[in-house]
Amino acid sequence: MSINRPKTNPKETPIWIKERIIEIRKEKGECALKVKWDLEDENIDIHERTVGKILKTEGLVKKYRVKRIKFDYIKTQLECGELVEIDVKYVPGMVENKQYFQFTATDVASRWRHLERYEEQSNYHAVDFLKKIIGLAPFPIKAIKTDNHAIFTNRYTGYLKSSDPFNPKLHVLDQFCASQNITHYLIDPGKPTQNGTVERSHGSDQQRLYDKETFTSVEQLKYKPTNVCA
Repeated sequence: MSINRPKTNPKETPIWIKERIIEIRKEKGECALKVKWDLEDENIDIHERTVGKILKTEGLVKKYRVKRIKFDYIKTQLECGELVEIDVKYVPGMVENKQYFQFTATDVASRWRHLERYEEQSNYHAVDFLKKIIGLAPFPIKAIKTDNHAIFTNRYTGYLKSSDPFNPKLHVLDQFCASQNITHYLIDPGKPTQNGTVERSHGSDQQRLYDKETFTSVEQLKYKPTNVCA
């Protein structure tokens, strides 16, 4: 048994009303609300939104151009040591049944780099690594930038749990930075590209080193060159 369904919606606006809406629009250039008022004068009751949809369907809605403002960004040339990015990378696989971590520091201006590999990643190792950078870098370290890992900061965790919110306990890395007159910057949460220099350095390590070599001993892992250009 077949059912003959209507080809048009019974609630659809009659064609003659649509044609009248289009005619008023082209004649007077009025908006949907004013077209509705004109139709009311002709005893035609129709909603403003319906008028607007009809005008939009017929391509009779004004298109407004938005002027885009162009900003000229000036990149300031950094000096050596003015900003050093620090990050941690897992060393792929196990070495003598242990997981190792690569701490890497890259100077944004000169691309000078130093890395150390540790058996753990902790607050102690973060401070120890920075101490080594200060001693080895051929320039004074003025500022560092890290992600929000717990070994680098407690600004998003410890601050909230502090018994004195107006005088929170500083992370040990921040305490050490303060003692050395080093500014500690943090990237925005979930924005690793803001630490792009050291991130690219880690990518190169993965492709040029870890994808090609397998380390079977701690000595083999630790005695790889550490001071290289990123």
